[in-house]
Amino acid sequence: MAKEDLDLDVEAAEPEKKSGGMKMIIIAVVGVLVLIGATLGALYFAGIIGGDESAAPVAESAPAAGAEGEAAKPGDKAVAGVAKGPMNYLPMEPAFVVNFGADADVRFMQINIQVGSRDSAALENVKVHTPAIRNGLVMLYSSQDPTVLNTRAGKEELLKQTREEINRVLKEQTGTSSIEQVYFTSFVMQ
Repeated sequence: MAKEDLDLDVEAAEPEKKSGGMKMIIIAVVGVLVLIGATLGALYFAGIIGGDESAAPVAESAPAAGAEGEAAKPGDKAVAGVAKGPMNYLPMEPAFVVNFGADADVRFMQINIQVGSRDSAALENVKVHTPAIRNGLVMLYSSQDPTVLNTRAGKEELLKQTREEINRVLKEQTGTSSIEQVYFTSFVMQ
């Protein structure tokens, strides 16, 4: 009887070993599939694969002017297509230095700025027309009230006016204006 029990145990143990090996293979395959899925998901969300590559050329070929020939505004669809690219920056060197009137407590102001646009052609236009842009900005800055510029709201308004002045000069010189942002990188008043 002991011999029969022993044989039964050996026969019963063999199928368990086969199913245990099969379980390991299934677990390994599922693990590899999960790893591949996670990698593809990470690449997709990083924008490396699966992006809508056909949208960029269509957006760039869209006209930059409105129906009546006016310049495109940041909310327009043509500009929105260009806005998908990375922001490029161009420093306006050297720093702007302007004097205020003798009756002001603050005598001069020095400002370093950088302009930002997603359109590299716009930055090239800024480089070409730097003298005209600098002239307009010196006129703008020298006409400011230093007491207003001591506030954050005053500086933000000056940023807005700076962007508008740069776009005005570009529109006058080239017919287009697409500077999206202007940043103060240094702002000193004494």
